[in-house]
Amino acid sequence: MIDSSMIANSLNIFTGSDLTETLAQIEDGVCGVTLDNCNAFLKRSDACHQSLSAAAELKRMAGQIDVTIHALGILLCLPHILERGEEVEYASLGAGNTGRKFDLETNLRVAEFKFIRWRGGSEAIRQNATFKDFFELAIYPTEKRRCLYLLGTEQALKFFNGRRALTSILSGNEKIRRRFFDRYQEQYREVGEYFAEHSNMVEIRDVRTWLPDLVRE
Repeated sequence: MIDSSMIANSLNIFTGSDLTETLAQIEDGVCGVTLDNCNAFLKRSDACHQSLSAAAELKRMAGQIDVTIHALGILLCLPHILERGEEVEYASLGAGNTGRKFDLETNLRVAEFKFIRWRGGSEAIRQNATFKDFFELAIYPTEKRRCLYLLGTEQALKFFNGRRALTSILSGNEKIRRRFFDRYQEQYREVGEYFAEHSNMVEIRDVRTWLPDLVRE
């Protein structure tokens, strides 16, 4: 197993206690560097392959962190979601839905989860992904409850009730764009128009009180 403390120490060789300050000093110092003194400058700046290797390993680990948060988030929501007589049929915990339609399906509900915090600024990518989940839940042919669980609902509902153009929201996902417009043609132009007529199809729930670890500053 890779020692995370060794990775941190190796990376700290280059970054120091304040990466911004470190880079500013290096930017000042690199002016005038030539082939003759380049290696000496790199040594003085602690720009070494050991630190680069540590950064690359940390990046690989970070990719797994997102999947881990998604998996643990779903699992730790279960005690708050499941009702008497409800039974999990499957949970898709890895990256993507691995061939399964949703993140969770029970005998009573289908559900999607998003554990990324909304910041309230320009969040087009997050909005697009959340709309995709809502749309796929809304059109799914089932008598089960359809649930969308979010880490905070205020900004999401502001988006859903807003005036952003659906052509913009769907522009990055050709498959979903085709499904949407094949189904509705030009019936809806803005997200708020669509949501007003379909909000009752999907329950949008806030998981922050269940997962306080994800909302600590």
